[in-house]
Formats: sequence, structure tokens, C-alpha cells
Amino acid sequence: MDHRSHASGFDIARYLSLQPLFQEMDGEELQRLAEGCSPARLSRGDMVFRVGEPCEAFHVMVTGQVKLFVLSPAGQEKVIEIVGPGQSFAEALMFTHRPYIVNAQALADSLVLSVGKQAVLDEIGRDSRFALRMLAGISRRLHGLVRDVQAYALHSGAQRVIGYLLRDRAVDDSHPDEPFTVTLPVSKATIASRLSLTPEYFSRVLHEFEAAGLVRIDKRDVHILDPKRLATYQAP
Repeated sequence: MDHRSHASGFDIARYLSLQPLFQEMDGEELQRLAEGCSPARLSRGDMVFRVGEPCEAFHVMVTGQVKLFVLSPAGQEKVIEIVGPGQSFAEALMFTHRPYIVNAQALADSLVLSVGKQAVLDEIGRDSRFALRMLAGISRRLHGLVRDVQAYALHSGAQRVIGYLLRDRAVDDSHPDEPFTVTLPVSKATIASRLSLTPEYFSRVLHEFEAAGLVRIDKRDVHILDPKRLATYQAP
């Protein structure tokens, strides 16, 4: 059951001004766009949208987390993406004039901002630079999905887990060999689905890394003890 409620007292225009997609817009533009937005508070498990529903907006995460997923005919779930604060989703689909092709569900209590399609089209009509910024964001997501497909096809399951654990260190490599901690943001089963692995295999790989002295596991905290060895680890 969906327990969503509208957020009161939330300054939509100010929040939009902090997001990369909207940072170059002036106050009047932001206010116009804000009038076409609707915020909603979701409880864990609430649906943002379902496959087959009309797509009349794209969505920006304010707080919480949402998973995008599909279901097989047998009911098996495949997580496509996990979206966190400041990230957006469903931009490309909004322009196709077709229904949603994935499901979106809150993984935690969340505040989601839905940006209405007509408000976006009106701003694109006023300023083509806004369209270019949207295209850049859509291109980044497409590049990430292509990279994921390459990883699934070319990398072993263990290599995918290593890539996931070291993904933030690849961005900030000022101290690449120092131990650090990764806190799993969602359940192991959700992460496993995101990596196209079974939950059992994901857990087995983590414990294999622990037995090799590469990590120490404490509930959702994975302490990376030797990042350099982990990056080059070859499963026996």
C-alpha cells in the first residue's frame, strides 16, 4: 500500500538551484519550474511508479533511496539502478511518450521531487541550454549502463564485487593504499541484484575476501584492509 504524502514547507525552487541540472537557471526560471513540480514523502516500500503507468514527469531524489527494477515473468527481481540524494531518474523515458518500462520503489523513507513534463518542455522552449544540460545527464546515465553491461560480460563475479567496493576510491585516489570502510547502503540482496549476482554468491565472495585478509565484515560495514591487494585479487 502506498503511504505517500506531500511535503509541506519544502522550498522547491531553492532545492532545484543546488542541483547541477538547474544551477544555471535564474530565479524566475526556477520559480516557473518549481510550479510544475510536486514533492512526495514516501515510506520504505512505497512505489514511485510501476511498469505500464504513464510517464508524465522525471524525478529528483531529495532524501532517501529508490531502486529501479524489473520483474521476470516468474517474478524474479533485477535491480537496474539504486538512486540516492541529488540524483535524478526517468528523464529519457519522459521524452518517449511511452509508459514506464521499469518500477521504482523506495528503499528507505524518502522525499522525491517529480518535475512535470510540461514544465520541462516549456523551459526547453525558452532556453535551449536547458535541453543540452538534460542531454548531458541522460548521456552520463547511458554511459554508466553501457559500462555495467561491459562489466557483466567481461568481468567475473568476484571482479564485479571488487569494482563495487573500490568504486569510490577510484574517484578519490589521493591515498589509494590506505584502509577505508564501505558501508553497504542497501541490503546485500539488492546490491547482488544490481551486480547481476545471486545473494548467495555475493555473500560467498565477501567471505572469501575476508578469509584472504583483504576485508573485515561488520554487518553492513566492509572494512577494506588492503585496497591494493584487493584490486589485483584473483579468485582461486
